[in-house]
Amino acid sequence: MAPGIFSDPEIARLLDELNDPALHRSRAGIRHAMHVPAVAAIASDRRLLEIAAEILEATPRPYRATLFDKTPGSNWLVVWHQDTALPLEKRDDRPGWGPWSVKEEINYAHAPAQALGKVVALRLHLDDSTAENGPLRVLPGTHTHGVLSDDAIHDLASTITPVDCHVPGGGVLAMRPLLVHASSKSQSHKPRRVLHIEYMKAEAVKAFALAIA
Repeated sequence: MAPGIFSDPEIARLLDELNDPALHRSRAGIRHAMHVPAVAAIASDRRLLEIAAEILEATPRPYRATLFDKTPGSNWLVVWHQDTALPLEKRDDRPGWGPWSVKEEINYAHAPAQALGKVVALRLHLDDSTAENGPLRVLPGTHTHGVLSDDAIHDLASTITPVDCHVPGGGVLAMRPLLVHASSKSQSHKPRRVLHIEYMKAEAVKAFALAIA
C-alpha cells in the first residue's frame, strides 16, 4: 500500500470525468473503463507504470480497468475469492483456459496460474478506504498457492488471519489476482470508489491475445 501517489486535485479531475452522465454505468460502477479517455491516461501515468514495472520486473501494459463505486445506495458483500478471468480478443480452444463467458460483448476465460502470474492490479483509491466503508480484505501470501478450488479458499479463510486494507484517497494498493480477497458491506454514508487497473507484462498481452477492456 502506497499513500499519497496522486494529489487531491488530480483525483477531483478524474472523478469529474467519471461522473460524466454519458458513460455507461451499472449500480456498482463501470466494468470496462479503459475506454474512458481519462482512465486510459491515468493507467499509463508514469507513477503507476513504475509501480507495476517494479513488481512485474518487466515493461507493463494496462489492459483492463474497473471502477468500483460502493455507496449506501449501491452496497454489496464480496466473499473470499481469486480473480481468475481474463478478457480475450476471441474465443478459441486453449488448454487450461475456461470456462468461458461474455461480458458486455468481451470474451472472458478463466486463466491458468501461468498467465495470472504475469499480472498485477493497482487499485487507485478515489476516497479514503476505512474500516467502516467496506474495505478490501486479503489473506496474505495466498497468491503463491496457484488457482484454488472453492473448498481450498474456504480452508485458507478459516486458518489465515485476514488483513483489512485501509488506504487514503490518492493512495495505491498493489495486489496479485490470485491473492484471496473479499470485502464487507459498507457501514458508512461516505462512498468508497476505487479504480482497479490491471497490468500484464507487455509481451504477454500480445502472446495471450488479451482484449483491452
